Amino acid sequence: MKQLRNTLTPLLAEKTILYPTDTVWGIGCDATSVNAVKKVFKLKNREESKSLIVLVSSVSMLKKYVSVPKTALDILKEAKKPTTIIYNNPKGIAENIINKEDNTLAIRIVQDDFCRKLIKRFGKPIVSTSANRSGEPTPNSFSEIDNAILTSVDYVVNLHKEKITTKSSTILKLEGDNVITIRE
Repeated sequence: MKQLRNTLTPLLAEKTILYPTDTVWGIGCDATSVNAVKKVFKLKNREESKSLIVLVSSVSMLKKYVSVPKTALDILKEAKKPTTIIYNNPKGIAENIINKEDNTLAIRIVQDDFCRKLIKRFGKPIVSTSANRSGEPTPNSFSEIDNAILTSVDYVVNLHKEKITTKSSTILKLEGDNVITIRE
């Protein structure tokens, strides 16, 4: 697919992309590149102390970057909607994407077919943060994305521009056997 090839090029060059995810339109980059992640923080005008979500294509990819407790696997198996889980002690990820306070990282196994194929072909996780400046409302469709974002990213994926999404993913944090809901 031409869009996959076109989107891989900027990712491989540590550049930023604007792309449709299984939730909202997202700004993304190589989640293993400190320089690429810095560009996303700058583009969003977001403090680097705030963490970002990372997308992976599968449970096996997830296991390369974090230890996955059985509770998390059970949650993922039962999840009806996109679910992000905050994991402890990530490895192989850009250090500026990891929450400094508790050494955690929010990761979601993506459900969108294009995203899954993109991440699988890229072979590494990608950042997924909503396509807005920090503090601004999350756009529900491509048409709501601010022009400043559209002109600041290095590449815009030309797919699903008509799609309207009003829901972000559920975010859960595991603390031992306890599951804490961060965002419903």
